[in-house]
Amino acid sequence: MNNKEKFDRYESLLRQWSKRMNLVAPSTLDDIKTRHFADSAQLADVLPKNAHIVDLGSGAGFPGVVLAIMGWRVTCIESINKKVLFLSDVKEKLGLDNLTIYHGRVENFIAALPHENKNIVFTARAFAPLVKILDYVAKTKRPIFLLKGRQIPAEIDVAKQHYKFDYELISSKTGDGYIVIIKNCR
Repeated sequence: MNNKEKFDRYESLLRQWSKRMNLVAPSTLDDIKTRHFADSAQLADVLPKNAHIVDLGSGAGFPGVVLAIMGWRVTCIESINKKVLFLSDVKEKLGLDNLTIYHGRVENFIAALPHENKNIVFTARAFAPLVKILDYVAKTKRPIFLLKGRQIPAEIDVAKQHYKFDYELISSKTGDGYIVIIKNCR
């Protein structure tokens, strides 16, 4: 199955499962390719090619599954069982051997994270405010690549009250939000 076929199958699974549970906002189902796939895929322009991506609060798999389809090694962290079942179904039906699904809480995964794996980077989309994300991952000293909405300048101001970090904002190609790259968090 080529990547186009994988994305088509992923879209089909997302539509099927969304009839039974709230995976994404129903209003976005008419524009899955742009709103979810292209939005997630734009991280490919800024991610290190050899990164092992850890996607925080993966939900329906954005951006984690999209990046796995594109070839990255990805671990999706999800605590809600029905979303884990969806992600597992996607992994199986798309044949994504480079995708691992972690059923549990982000803080438990981070506590068990091996220190020797320097290729790990974090991603998230629609997961939590920036300061909460930093509460989870700042101590790992790993880069963070986020897809955030137009409220991110205010989130950065709040986070700067608790953490020091370097950041870069890149305008989204698919909406009025941003890619946020966080490095050197302390």
